[in-house]
Amino acid sequence: MDYISTRGAAPALDFAGATLAGLASDGGLYVPRAWPRFSADEIAAMAGLPYAELAQKIMQPFVGDCLTPERLLELTRGAYGRFAHAAVTPLKQLDEQQWLLELFHGPTLAFKDVALQLLGLLFEEFLARGSQNLTIVGATSGDTGSAAIDAVAGRAKVDIFMLHPRGRVSDVQRRQMTTVIAPNVYNIAIEGSFDDAQAMVKRMFNDSAMTDRFAIGAVNSINWARLMAQIVYYFAAALELGAPHRKVAFAVPTGNFGDVFAGYVAAQMGLPIERLIVATNVNDILHRALTTGDYSQGIVTPTAAPSMDIQVSSNFERLLFDLGGRDGAALAGQMRAFEANRAMQLTNAQRANLQAGGAAALFSSARADADDMLMAIRWAYVETGEVIDPHTAIGLHAARTSGLDKEIPVVTLATAHPAKFPDAVEQATGIRPNLPTRVGDLFEREERFADLPGDYAAVADYIAARATPKV
Repeated sequence: MDYISTRGAAPALDFAGATLAGLASDGGLYVPRAWPRFSADEIAAMAGLPYAELAQKIMQPFVGDCLTPERLLELTRGAYGRFAHAAVTPLKQLDEQQWLLELFHGPTLAFKDVALQLLGLLFEEFLARGSQNLTIVGATSGDTGSAAIDAVAGRAKVDIFMLHPRGRVSDVQRRQMTTVIAPNVYNIAIEGSFDDAQAMVKRMFNDSAMTDRFAIGAVNSINWARLMAQIVYYFAAALELGAPHRKVAFAVPTGNFGDVFAGYVAAQMGLPIERLIVATNVNDILHRALTTGDYSQGIVTPTAAPSMDIQVSSNFERLLFDLGGRDGAALAGQMRAFEANRAMQLTNAQRANLQAGGAAALFSSARADADDMLMAIRWAYVETGEVIDPHTAIGLHAARTSGLDKEIPVVTLATAHPAKFPDAVEQATGIRPNLPTRVGDLFEREERFADLPGDYAAVADYIAARATPKV
């Protein structure tokens, strides 16, 4: 299996190369040259496997010769052995149609752990084969930063610089990053939004003054290996609900489009997904793109679901590449125009492929405002006894208003532990959720981070002064 850029000009890489590179040299995102596919019988044979074994089977076609099946299984067992629930991503029933897929049992209480615990081990594995150090530069709207830092803190040959928008992540999210005191961990608070931080990271990957001096890698969902790991829990949930003999729908709280794109890949691999419901908050660029073809950046509105306060969804480029017939040159022109104008219309071909099948199209979308979110939290608590976080609530709102036939189970991805967002939960339910005991002393720990202006040069200079240069 080799990997090609969505913009068509970067050299193809194997799995190890794509994992360490992150963003392609032409500014595009790496995707497999072709989607592997399982037969219905092969999917049925996966039922009942422990999560780590299922992960190895799903991911092996993407890994190719870079890892033996035995070594990949060792890594998946290592990654998921740290989760607080034996099922890793347990499924919980709410009513006759609605289900929650709990993705927050990892060390930082968010779905990002499912991918990043593995990614940290993959970095260590591949870096050990050479003499190069890796400088990870990432941006976070809340959960990626803490999960990535936990995954690589103290690991050899890796430094991590994580940008977050000052004052726009929750106190728990910030402290989960800034209280990790390790010599290879650097937290940076910048003035501005997540989109501003993400734009700096992308610019750095294309800044020869930085890439000539440092081997820069990515932990954001622009890194293919992250998405690969997220495919697994779609298979896990669907198998538990009767796949491949029964179709399942998923409602996905969506910001950067990585999590829902993993569901799209699962469908390409043969998993019978009835619908992927893209759930957004008022920062609804994806809802507008999927319903009207208008992918135009607006002003980021801060909300109680900060991980979704995004107006540029990087992974949407991967979907547009597939929808446009995998024409890298054409997509490169389209994305350059978007980056210059902050607005674009999906092409006729992209819209036609997106809508293929009419009402049976794979994607639909829904937008939730603050009241919708609070009502979903309240419904879950009053009607089912479940306490959910604001992001999960936006997914649940979309799931409950999807209009799907009752015989189709709808699984909402529960992306974060409710205690990460206690104010919103308390407002909706009157109860204040407690942090699990394993992170209960979070507010007693020392914080350490740099405060920088929203200026690329300031951030680049800070990183250059601390990163390990290429050998």
